Amino acid sequence: MIEFYKVRKIGNNCTRCGICEYVNKCVNKECVGCLSCFHACPNNAKEVILDYSRREGVKIVVNKNTFEVPENVTIKRALEFIGYRFGVYPNEGDIQAPCNLGGCYTCSILVNGEIVRSCITGVSDGMKIETDTSSIVPTRIVHGPEPHTVGGKATPWTEKREGRYVEVAIWVAGCNLRCPQCQNYRVTYDNVTKPVSPMEAAYKLTVYRRRYGVKGLAVSGGEPTLNRRWLIEYFRELKKLNPDGKARLHLDSNGTLLTPSYIDELVEAGCNNIGVEPKGNNVETFKKITGIFDHELAERYLKTSWNAVKYLVDKYLDRVYVGVGIPYNSDFMSLNELYEIGDKIASINNSIQVCVLDYFPTFKKKGIKRPPYNEMVKVKNILNGCGLKNVIVQTEVGYIGP
Repeated sequence: MIEFYKVRKIGNNCTRCGICEYVNKCVNKECVGCLSCFHACPNNAKEVILDYSRREGVKIVVNKNTFEVPENVTIKRALEFIGYRFGVYPNEGDIQAPCNLGGCYTCSILVNGEIVRSCITGVSDGMKIETDTSSIVPTRIVHGPEPHTVGGKATPWTEKREGRYVEVAIWVAGCNLRCPQCQNYRVTYDNVTKPVSPMEAAYKLTVYRRRYGVKGLAVSGGEPTLNRRWLIEYFRELKKLNPDGKARLHLDSNGTLLTPSYIDELVEAGCNNIGVEPKGNNVETFKKITGIFDHELAERYLKTSWNAVKYLVDKYLDRVYVGVGIPYNSDFMSLNELYEIGDKIASINNSIQVCVLDYFPTFKKKGIKRPPYNEMVKVKNILNGCGLKNVIVQTEVGYIGP
């Protein structure tokens, strides 16, 4: 039996925060079960329920072939009904749809000649769909640029002493994880802002680099690696606009989609500074941190991120500045597991930069407590005790360097 879902509001939990009006807004007249607004709500004011309402069939034309599909579903689901396969990883399935939030534009298709996000847009009768968008310039939602005083997981710690700003950065919308303590959820869940091309993003960031006189040009998120074509073209353009040897073209990623071939393509495109943040050492911790409860997918994500760290170190350490991020809060990670992570990194290379992020209460995890300064000092000592030479920890009063 085919199941259909819809989202409904839990009035008592709603705080009128504005997220569903200004950050993650429904693009349909009625709910089509995309679940984007459910995931984006920071106050648990929405719930997913089974939809038993009667559905008529609607006719759509897909690549010049006519099909009948149920009404009130997303285009993505309609395409799945007629046999199209959607993959999370690049080059898997007929179309990649890694985030299902509407921010990354990876699953874009042409509907009546216009670019549309298949993951959040409802199907309608008579719709003419083309799935090949290879001739269209890729776009995605971008926030910034802005100058940054601290940088990311792979911002060389030595640069933090050179001036007030260490790099300029953009943040892209969309993520394949559902971290309940997302530290940047207003960007991650944005499906409203007008998307931009890789060329536009690279040009604006380059202008900011010249304005602030920094080496680093960073992209973070959300998760930048979702829209592979956009990201590769972005780095190619960034390299073209910043040909000097000092330019640090920086990617901050959760690493879950960074396969060896993807890394190769990024480095070839000009990316020479990569930070990867594996979310834990064991799968259960990863699931708790990320909100990914499909065990098989969580296991694959975690393995891919750790493999990415090793691959970068083994193949590109002479060409890429590599950093590893560790999310820490005692609510989701024990000090014993932290030691295991430190030991794992040290076994790969004990000299690479390790940055520990002290996750604070926000989004759907407002009840956790930010680790105090003394606890973060203890975290640093544990990692140094594993033999790691370049450990930086973020604290409530600033970072502590090596």
